[in-house]
Amino acid sequence: MDHLLRDVLQAAQLFSLPDIYIRLRQVLDDPDYTAAEVAAVIDKDPALTLRLLHIVNSSLYSFATSVDTVSRAVTLLGSLQIHDLVLAASITLTFKGMTSYLVDMQRFWRQSVYCAAACRLLADRVGTGGRERLFVAGLLHDIGHLLMYQTIPRHAQQALMQARTDDLPIHLAERNLLGFDYAAVGGELMRLWELPASLTELVRCHLEPEQAPHLPVETALVHLGALLAKARHENGRFNQGVLTASAPVWPLTGLAPEECVALCEEVDLDFEAVIRFFA
Repeated sequence: MDHLLRDVLQAAQLFSLPDIYIRLRQVLDDPDYTAAEVAAVIDKDPALTLRLLHIVNSSLYSFATSVDTVSRAVTLLGSLQIHDLVLAASITLTFKGMTSYLVDMQRFWRQSVYCAAACRLLADRVGTGGRERLFVAGLLHDIGHLLMYQTIPRHAQQALMQARTDDLPIHLAERNLLGFDYAAVGGELMRLWELPASLTELVRCHLEPEQAPHLPVETALVHLGALLAKARHENGRFNQGVLTASAPVWPLTGLAPEECVALCEEVDLDFEAVIRFFA
């Protein structure tokens, strides 16, 4: 099945992030960059500026006063957190308009945003920091499926059917049939986009967090966020059946299943606050 993976990865090269994000990353790659330079890049894109300010002024942050300029947002959040929010917005724009008979795209993005919101709150609960990075990882955790649905739809459909027939998690059905899974594809897309290595690791390893070489705890949070999102949008039960969490995530995170479930009400609120900016 090596040719299938090759076909998917060749297609991945056709997807590129918006120029505005590329310019922002160039600024941040300069060790002498200033916050003013970061704001100046974003200000050149009115649509992105509006989206970013809406997010920063949402209940996701709950600042005491309104944030009405990008420069103010950069001052409050820091350049690296702004980078991650711009990246999240850029990725949704990259795939905007994509269609597939294998997936309801609206539900796909709603589930991805829910995962992102869950990961952010789980990061707060565990105290790992980097909650914007976790938000982006949650948003991207399933992005490999979009490439597979576009490039090898027949094989992807076979995996979906096997997962349903045999009551398997989808990634196991994909490995059985294809020799690879959607997380590997997503991780490769991150590498091709030259995104931060930490983000690539979170996406590539979220199915088996104990395999993450540098960030196993954060990767475990993405694993849990993905399962909470599936339970919320696919009418499953968290930590039961195909939505059973990998055993190592509990000692890695120090969380218990009931704590994750109890967090869902708060996740719902954050999800509703930001979904219209990403879906």
